[in-house]
Amino acid sequence: MPGKLRPLQLITVIFFTVSGGPYGLEELLLHAGDHAAMLLLLITPLLWDIPAMFMVLELNGMMPITGGYYQWVKHALGKRWALYEGWWTWLYTFADLAIYPVLFVLYASYFFPITGIWKVIVCLSIIWAAAGLNILGIVPVGRMMVALSLIVIAPFLVMFGVFVHQHGGSFMLPSPSLHGVAYPSLGSAIYIVMWNCFGWDNVTTYAEEVEKPERTYLVSVFGAFLLMMLIYVGVIITAQLSGIDYKIFGEKGMPALGEIVGGPYLGGIIAIGGMASALGLYAANLLAVSRLPKVMADDGLMPARLHALHPRFGTPHVSIIVCSVVISLMTFWEFGDLVIIDVTIYGAGLFLEYLSLIKMRIHEPDRRRPFRIPLSTRWLCVLLIFPIAIYGIALSGVMAAKGNALKPALFAIGCLLSAEVVWRISSRFQRN
Repeated sequence: MPGKLRPLQLITVIFFTVSGGPYGLEELLLHAGDHAAMLLLLITPLLWDIPAMFMVLELNGMMPITGGYYQWVKHALGKRWALYEGWWTWLYTFADLAIYPVLFVLYASYFFPITGIWKVIVCLSIIWAAAGLNILGIVPVGRMMVALSLIVIAPFLVMFGVFVHQHGGSFMLPSPSLHGVAYPSLGSAIYIVMWNCFGWDNVTTYAEEVEKPERTYLVSVFGAFLLMMLIYVGVIITAQLSGIDYKIFGEKGMPALGEIVGGPYLGGIIAIGGMASALGLYAANLLAVSRLPKVMADDGLMPARLHALHPRFGTPHVSIIVCSVVISLMTFWEFGDLVIIDVTIYGAGLFLEYLSLIKMRIHEPDRRRPFRIPLSTRWLCVLLIFPIAIYGIALSGVMAAKGNALKPALFAIGCLLSAEVVWRISSRFQRN
């Protein structure tokens, strides 16, 4: 019988599914500036992540089954909206996963240049090595996450320690304010924070493969969130007080900050941490998305072959292979475009989960809930205004931008509309 994830393993899997460390947060200071960066870093997760975390804990406690959020939407809203949820999740996760091999190459290039055909070879090697690991099962993935989390976190603990020792003075930060931040820049800055803080529902697709899921998820979700925010805040404070040029920080990434604080040696170990982060993010998110086609195939919404489990390891190996093929074709996109596509599609799926939560509160008030959000249904509806507002500001901000930022936003909207086309095709095949 396949093994199951324990709390420490699940914390690290969630950490890599949602965050993977502060890599990718570098451009926040460039878009938001000194006065708005910390404000957005603290407020956005409060309004965007906390409602999502509570929603995930309540619904997953009620239905801790393979497929997670897809099963919640199907139960509450029906099979049509479940297909929307599954299709949108598949699309945004492909965009998300395509980012990480490219990030690995970026940080590996700190040591030696990787260009041309070698960049393609390295990206494909990461994709298919992670596919092989996922086919072996969830426990090997969880063990690798524990090891990679140490490699990611340790360099930043060293950097914080060195910085505090060298700084020696007051830690006076710029006063928080949005004054002077252009609306398109505000939208881009919020997108960056959202991208570094989303994916809480993804960790529920393998709930049946977690030991004592009701308690383990409760401990692990909040543990991962606390770990993530401590590292994010520490990095932004260090960057603001180090005097680093924000343009250089955005272009060269975290190793540039490490060099300023502790020299080339610290820059090097932070680059190694960036490579480990990319590997962990890719493997953890592939674990989540590969379970989704299987449950959709069970409902006749995708080809039945995706339902196949590996005869030895019991993993959805066909789904893993199909996902890896598609991702291999998407690694040529630009990082910034993929982030906008990623968050825009994800947000739409998240709102279907919120609707499912409200509907089950109304129609199944007496159903057992191991974890219940301590709000009435009316106040729960009020709470959900906040993530909708954050999403609306971010999307309208990039829509107001001229040039490159508008194109991926329009593409993402086209992807959202494509779900109805897929539903009609799927319905026709089911009738036949």
